[in-house]
Amino acid sequence: MFRIPVALCENTVMTPLRVASIQADVVLRDPMANARFVTDTLVSLSAQGVQLAVFPEAFLTGYCFDSESEAVSAALPTQPLDEALQAIDDNVNNTGTMAVVGFAEVVGNELHNTAAIFEPGQGVRYYRKTHLPELGLDRFVTPGSMLPVFNTSWGKLGVLICFDVRQPEAARSLALQGADIIALPTNWPTGAEISADVLCVARAAENKVYVVTANRVGTENGFTFIGKSKIIGPMGNVMQAAQAEATILIADLDLDIARNKRNITIAGKHETTVFESRRPDLYDMLIDGETRV
Repeated sequence: MFRIPVALCENTVMTPLRVASIQADVVLRDPMANARFVTDTLVSLSAQGVQLAVFPEAFLTGYCFDSESEAVSAALPTQPLDEALQAIDDNVNNTGTMAVVGFAEVVGNELHNTAAIFEPGQGVRYYRKTHLPELGLDRFVTPGSMLPVFNTSWGKLGVLICFDVRQPEAARSLALQGADIIALPTNWPTGAEISADVLCVARAAENKVYVVTANRVGTENGFTFIGKSKIIGPMGNVMQAAQAEATILIADLDLDIARNKRNITIAGKHETTVFESRRPDLYDMLIDGETRV
């Protein structure tokens, strides 16, 4: 693979969690080459004090498959654990840096678009993409059925994958479960700028959570990827942003900001709440499954 420059956000916090978003190219259908990039990167990031690193969607396998059989042949098993996943898990246990890494997963007769959550001292945990576009790998996968929040040594982590961010209910569900950070591995191609520049910022602000997006770069099977990864603060403030080139973004996050769901502009005169102001009694149409347009 290649060495990529690092952009460091210089912000002082009281109880920081140092996170990184890795924006990089992928070697299609070569999970061990991509896993070596992950492990080499984690060694470097660990030396810089990074505690959580987020890699792009389908990073180990690639994404732009033309047929289901092609996707199946590239997908990785988790029972038993594929050697690429095992190599990353071993590395995480050695470096102490937690990682979120995307890949195409095969489980029996089903394909999933999956993110593996690697944490030192823990077994590998998984989130499977729940909202699917008609694009690449996602044309052939079975959607996940859960929106879990993962308890970690530093707090609560939610994970969404790419198109999941289009549905505001997904991020809100994670926030209501107490997520401090939402990691968002993506494969945003040309045409997905609205997700990169607007929607992920909105999800951070409307839920008062940190959002760490990690898109890929380069081209794959006719698709060009736009980069535009970001680390976004709980007020919708963009702490770090990439352009179209390979890079690593690093920022220090004060999780206490995300955990305080009251916004105070002028004390006692201009204050708002994120969750207490909600009116669930008005939202029945969101859960009855009926489209009314």
